[in-house]
Amino acid sequence: VASDGSVYVADTANHRIQKFTSAGAFISQWGTEGNGSFRRGDGQFDEPGGIAVASDGSVYVAATANHRIQRFTSDGVFVSKWGTSGTGDGQFHYPHGIRVATDGNVYVADTMNHRIQIFTSEGVFVTKWGTQGTGDGQFDHPEGLAVSSDGSVYVADMNNHRIQKFSVGP
Repeated sequence: VASDGSVYVADTANHRIQKFTSAGAFISQWGTEGNGSFRRGDGQFDEPGGIAVASDGSVYVAATANHRIQRFTSDGVFVSKWGTSGTGDGQFHYPHGIRVATDGNVYVADTMNHRIQIFTSEGVFVTKWGTQGTGDGQFDHPEGLAVSSDGSVYVADMNNHRIQKFSVGP
């Protein structure tokens, strides 16, 4: 939900983003299907899994099966993208959950890499944490996340059937 009340929805199976008023009236949509077997261009998706809106109105989309993050204006105009398939810093394997913190940093649940990655609003890698497992700070398919105003990060650790809370700071 944006500060103006607009509601953005990642319409996963239809490979698009939809925008509605707070009362549920349709405003617009953007995106088309694009993956390895199709032209994989800017603004194209293969099952967008997560969406987050920054305080400046920027819309960030976890393009899950395309293994990247895309940034748009509030009207759906493509701005930038980052990430490729892989396990290195700034690479993804099915990113799903995405949130923007009050400081503008973008948190991404890198689901199949079993970790959380943090980026600047421009997509510059900041840090990461997590490995596969069942212990504290380990994940088995982190899917969703939330970042509170005090900097606490809550991660929905799907296959471990739990929520983990982290304190992330300088």
